[in-house]
Amino acid sequence: MAGSWWSSAAVTHGLVALFATGSWISVNSLWVEIPVIVNVLPEGWKLPAYITLLIAFGNVGPIAVTITHHCAPGRLNERLVIHCIQALAVVASALLAVFWSHTVTVAGGDRSLPFLLLTFVLSLVCCTSNVTFLPFMFSYPPQYIRTFFIGQGLSALFPCIVALGQGVGKLECKTVNGTVKAERLKENFPAQNFFWFLCVMLSISAVSFQALMQRRTKTQENAPQQEVADPAAEAKNGEETHPLHNGGTPVSEDQVQVEERPQTFWTRRNVYLLSLLAVSNALTNGVLPSVQSFSCLPYGLMTYHLAVVLGNIANPLGCFLAMFVVLRSSSGLGLLSVAGGVFAAYLLALAALSPCPPLLGTSVGMALVVISGIAFTGLYSYLKVVIGTLLHEAGHAALLWCGISIQAGSLIGALTMFPLVNVYSVFQSSHDCVNNCTSGS
Repeated sequence: MAGSWWSSAAVTHGLVALFATGSWISVNSLWVEIPVIVNVLPEGWKLPAYITLLIAFGNVGPIAVTITHHCAPGRLNERLVIHCIQALAVVASALLAVFWSHTVTVAGGDRSLPFLLLTFVLSLVCCTSNVTFLPFMFSYPPQYIRTFFIGQGLSALFPCIVALGQGVGKLECKTVNGTVKAERLKENFPAQNFFWFLCVMLSISAVSFQALMQRRTKTQENAPQQEVADPAAEAKNGEETHPLHNGGTPVSEDQVQVEERPQTFWTRRNVYLLSLLAVSNALTNGVLPSVQSFSCLPYGLMTYHLAVVLGNIANPLGCFLAMFVVLRSSSGLGLLSVAGGVFAAYLLALAALSPCPPLLGTSVGMALVVISGIAFTGLYSYLKVVIGTLLHEAGHAALLWCGISIQAGSLIGALTMFPLVNVYSVFQSSHDCVNNCTSGS
């Protein structure tokens, strides 16, 4: 009885979710902490551009993993790779907490070299997690990949909640000599404490993965004669073959490799699913985050914070919905993608019209931008989990391509927006405490 709770499905779901939070929590934490660190580091508000480029360079990790899978099929030990990148993330985040504000003189000027180097390491870990964590989840029944995506959603929500408690981005409008100026308020605790929080969360993720490995070993030792069926074949017969109360017994790595038999993966349906996944992640991870400040801030700082927080809540909620309802129709998934695209188009239009978008200064305008952000995030979060579930049924290699599609879409979205935002200044930001549209009225 003592070990029955430890082997229960609820514990498995909890460990999978905590394990998944370590996938993108590093990059998400860096983004929410930008308003604090730009006031200290010499790069100032050019720092987001540097971070975007470093995240792009972090894709050398997924490229290396993909090449290894292609050139030496079955040779890559995913478990060992996951242990290595998790250890690297914990060490890098601890060093970030200590050295983030240190500068080095380069070419006659101060540069935040320690911060930039550690940001690259964390970006490398996050990017590589998409092509290692997801394939690892093939050894578990299909419902656990939905829990995995819930954990990924929490990796954005947790840093956001901590940043709100920190008081990031708070300001007051003060009149000095007849001129209204925005004055930033001091945070409740420094960036160093925030980065220690990141280190703790990454450590929890690493410990959770180790716990999953130990439970797998004990399961295999307790049932050495038990024959485990092919997970992909069982999924096709319905998820009743893996009920929630079965404790989520994983299969061994050898049994995963048995699944890698010659088969036709590149069907029209699978290509369609991967395309939807790439486009949705280009929008959610690359395009919309790049212009969120332009689309929301004209309506006020409170609107911006509501859109960020409620959007991050909609992410795990959309994933949670997929635990109970899985839309398998290709046309239905297409309609869902189009619906999310409509809200994305509205937010992009608001960003393009910044700093004077329609319905400015009205509660209707504020409500529309917040609701659009929630609907956009929720719909695409649900879409990602459903596609991940369907690809789980297609085999281990399908989950590798699932991670590649997510990463490729995110990279394309970010690289597309970078020149538009940082080079050509297509989007115009609003200024705090002033009427940005006086001259145009």
